[in-house]
Amino acid sequence: MSATAARTPAVGARDGLPIPQRWHAMVVIILGIAVAVLDGTIVNLALPGIARELKSDASHAIWVVNAYQIATLVMLLPLASLGDLIGYRRVYLVGMALFAAASVLATFSNSLGMLIGARALQGLGAAGIMSVNSALVRLVYPRSQLGRGMAINSMVVATASVAGPSVAAAILSVASWPWLFALNVPLGILVLVLGMKALPVSEAAPASGRRFSGIDVLLNVLMFSLIFIGADRLGVRGDSGQGVGAGAWAILLAGVAVGFVYIRRQLSLAVPLFPVDLLRIPVFTLSMGTSVGAFCAQMLSFIALPFLLLETYGRSHFEAGLLITAWPLAIVFMAPIAGRLIGKYPDGLLGGIGLATLATGLALLAALPAHPGNADIAWRMVLCGLGFGLFQSPNNHTIVTSPPAHRSGAASGMLGTARLTGQTLGAVILAGVFSFWPPHDGKGQVIALTIAACCAAVAAVFSTLRTRQPTPRHA
Repeated sequence: MSATAARTPAVGARDGLPIPQRWHAMVVIILGIAVAVLDGTIVNLALPGIARELKSDASHAIWVVNAYQIATLVMLLPLASLGDLIGYRRVYLVGMALFAAASVLATFSNSLGMLIGARALQGLGAAGIMSVNSALVRLVYPRSQLGRGMAINSMVVATASVAGPSVAAAILSVASWPWLFALNVPLGILVLVLGMKALPVSEAAPASGRRFSGIDVLLNVLMFSLIFIGADRLGVRGDSGQGVGAGAWAILLAGVAVGFVYIRRQLSLAVPLFPVDLLRIPVFTLSMGTSVGAFCAQMLSFIALPFLLLETYGRSHFEAGLLITAWPLAIVFMAPIAGRLIGKYPDGLLGGIGLATLATGLALLAALPAHPGNADIAWRMVLCGLGFGLFQSPNNHTIVTSPPAHRSGAASGMLGTARLTGQTLGAVILAGVFSFWPPHDGKGQVIALTIAACCAAVAAVFSTLRTRQPTPRHA
């Protein structure tokens, strides 16, 4: 055994890691997931400058964002499956190394094509980090305290997912856009060095019948890519021409057709890449539906709210940023409370109450008067954040713990897939809303927030239904 391996904590029969090794491992996990989630949105604010400097138009520059999102989405499940086979620690560290190397390429990109390629490699590295993130948390914490670990993890993900524009604004105020990527390099190296010493090695053997199939990976990539691109062209890009619209529908339907073949193939496998076996667990399926609905509501509102505050209510960028920040601050406040409640009350009940609170807050934002004060807006934002913070940790806890331990990677991959799917769906719905009701007069924003409230309410129903289902607990 090598010296490094000897220093690496192993988790087999032991329930979690002892302190202080637990805190060392969580620092690595938190830093990795924060930078991976943050990079999904950190570039948005810099897109006009990138397009101008690299002599491209906005329609092509948007692929700097899309390339990252697609690469992450299509590889979450394959890399989660690989984690079940070769170990979550190994997939995580290789993903972090690729992410840091791709950040170097992005920093020195001198053409849009090179930057898009670097972002795709970044997304592949991020998929390695995200796919096994929750599985590692399950190894780090003992079962009796897993709720606290999931609460910390959920708080970081929720905060990082909405902090991109603020972090980008701070960096761009003192530096040019390549620094958005350059800062990932020392952070990535730090995570790698710490991770090799602190992350646990799972001693659990892979499930019998598990294999890694290139055909399944290809089908998974094609299904998610075609559906994402078709939905993007149909909705987010606002295609309204007959020919272009037909092309978008063709791509979307091709993705659905590939998905049909892919899922049919998975049904015959003992340990499928797309975890249809886990979807046979009712509480797991309801939790996935809860997550998709909640993140759809979140993305709808977080894209619509800046338009509402800036264009409808005439707030400055600084005022709008401060008001929106009330939402993630409320999540930070609520997440540890939710973690302590896990185990004392059913996860489905906590999630249902949280999402009902989120739906109420979104409905109240949609019903704001014509000239609201900042306090009127802020307390509604706080209500939304408290609701989202109460929902996320218990929901993630159920997703991670309801499958058996040898399928932790698949569960972790599905958790990330549900989040990205919900966010993509929210962006597509919002683009459709704005194509019918442009945001200039405020009607589109109100309709978007109303739809977001409905999505949160439906998710609350899914969550509450889990209280009628037994939640399996596995070692």
